Amino acid sequence: MNATSQALSFDKAAASYAANRPSYPTELFDTIEELTDCRLEGARVADVGAGTGLATRLLRARGANVIAVEPGPGMALQFRLGLPEVPLVIGDGNNLPLASASFDVLTYAQAWHWTDQRKSVPEARRVLRAGGALALWWNDSDSTVPWIADQDARLRRLFGTGDSPYDPSARFRGLPSELGFLHRHLPWTRSVPLDMHLANLASYSDFLILGEKATVTFLAKERDLLSEVFPNQVVEERYVVSLAAATL
Repeated sequence: MNATSQALSFDKAAASYAANRPSYPTELFDTIEELTDCRLEGARVADVGAGTGLATRLLRARGANVIAVEPGPGMALQFRLGLPEVPLVIGDGNNLPLASASFDVLTYAQAWHWTDQRKSVPEARRVLRAGGALALWWNDSDSTVPWIADQDARLRRLFGTGDSPYDPSARFRGLPSELGFLHRHLPWTRSVPLDMHLANLASYSDFLILGEKATVTFLAKERDLLSEVFPNQVVEERYVVSLAAATL
């Protein structure tokens, strides 16, 4: 399955994605402003790969004038249900349906890796005004936490993705050096019911491709294991947001 098909797999779990995926810490948007010297309040922002609008909602709360770009019709429908007042266009980072030099900031919340940089970099340059900001970020589980490391190991065995725990710094490898990205890692935590934690896992693209039977089997075993770690049925999830920001 290619990257585009995998990205569009989220369509069939759009409602669960909106209900269970973690959002982002306030510190993230403070750091974007710090690294790019661009205030979000009043800025014209395009949130590319907006999904169900997790980042869009927070950008609006900062006072940004946001338009969303989303390739998946299912995710776009869920976005419209949650944020009906926000402009939304169907498209992706490889071919932005946006006018040239028309935006102050482009954001890619867990979406840049679905693009082809040979196309998405020139598109970002085209759409941003001179001195505009490009912000890319990813939200990954913090595998330095023992229970998360154990869960990550089980996930790697299930999906055959290797023996080494995920390194958030890997998010920055391969980014175009000519853009002069500045990097930050931002740890944060949320506490959620066990059912919500498992539903969040089920919304991962790998599970959506794996199929219902294998997913249900894995999550049932995961419920038993995590019930021992969190007998009160409340999971403390720890994440690291990896941010790359540049002024173009």
